[in-house]
Amino acid sequence: MTTSHQPQDRYKAVWLIFFVLGLGTLLPWNFFMTATLYFTNRLDLSQNTSSVTDRSSEDTEASPAPTVSLPERSSLSAIFNNVMTLCAMLPLLLFTCLNSFLHQRIPQSVRVLGSLVAILLVFLITAVLVKVEMSALSFFIITMIKIVLINSFGAILQASLFGLAGVLPANYTAPIMSGQGLAGFFTSVAMICAIASGSELSESAFGYFITACAVVILAIVCYLALPRLEFYRYYLQLNLEGPSEQETKLDLISKGEEPRGGREESGVPAPSSPPISKNHSIKAILKSISVLALSVCFIFTVTIGLFPAVTAEVKSSIAGTSAWNSYFIPVACFLNFNVFDWLGRSLTAVCMWVSRGWAVGPTGSKCPTEAKRGPKKVQWWGWECGSMAEEGLPSGRDPWVPSVTPQEGKKHSGKGTVSFKSTCNYV
Repeated sequence: MTTSHQPQDRYKAVWLIFFVLGLGTLLPWNFFMTATLYFTNRLDLSQNTSSVTDRSSEDTEASPAPTVSLPERSSLSAIFNNVMTLCAMLPLLLFTCLNSFLHQRIPQSVRVLGSLVAILLVFLITAVLVKVEMSALSFFIITMIKIVLINSFGAILQASLFGLAGVLPANYTAPIMSGQGLAGFFTSVAMICAIASGSELSESAFGYFITACAVVILAIVCYLALPRLEFYRYYLQLNLEGPSEQETKLDLISKGEEPRGGREESGVPAPSSPPISKNHSIKAILKSISVLALSVCFIFTVTIGLFPAVTAEVKSSIAGTSAWNSYFIPVACFLNFNVFDWLGRSLTAVCMWVSRGWAVGPTGSKCPTEAKRGPKKVQWWGWECGSMAEEGLPSGRDPWVPSVTPQEGKKHSGKGTVSFKSTCNYV
């Protein structure tokens, strides 16, 4: 016998599938957030249209010389971002933590496929509603319900995928993170292309939602193809065996010998496989990753606290009324952050340097935003680009905790890390 009995990932098929699944976890929600201006603009237009209709029926007095005024911002539009953040982060936290209990009761295929199908249906409905007229309040309520659903199923999907990657070698966590990084980069490029094309907000939003549906469908097809690959089936079966049995089997394969039947043939556990306490195992794993997981929490507390709520409000002092003024935030803020976030996530496949932490500088002090007394502008656009790069790189580097956990604990480690991350997102 030769070592050929240990299957290889031919054409990197499993790696590419996990990359697409990582892309499918974040790209739909990133597109939804990119369309924020469409949602707020539609709320403003609906509110202003209804208020003008009411006033025209009861106001007949002569008015002074007509003046040109900007559309009034409605109350629903003013609170949209805050309510959206709450409706996104609260279910993300709850369902990520709940997944730690659901994985023992609901099969993994049901969790992953069910979440993908649910997200697909929500985005199909969102795309259809772009063409449907409705009142501002109804549109606001329906949008918030969709946000809750997207993040609830997205939390289950993300935690399940990291648990799925835990049965494979350590380097198969990297494609999930690289796919998530590409999702942010892709949406940033799409935003810039929409501005360059001069398309209307509703048309751009419709394109975002349809593209998200296409990516989710691709993710579903890839997941359905995963069990057909011998490489994945081998490690899945290996994960179902006891730790001692795994080591014996790998030793025999490395020596070119045929491993003898395991417990699936004998029907009873091997004598050398001691019983393992699941609760004790999970507690030990969470304890071993606590320092790294807390660093994830602290980094995301800073990053999410600044991006995009603070950094997206920065103004350029040199843009003026030029075309660069329209591209400043999409390029200097979103594109720059997502490029370095993708770079940080991709570096985990090459470098596992965890002996020191990353530091996020005082970005807010370098890039003043619009205050109540008037606009504060950046004197040099390099501050914005440098600050976003400084935030993006560690933000992409931090989800590597499952990759530095021993093989038997990676499955629970991945779910635990996502829980830490969701907790700080909500905070």
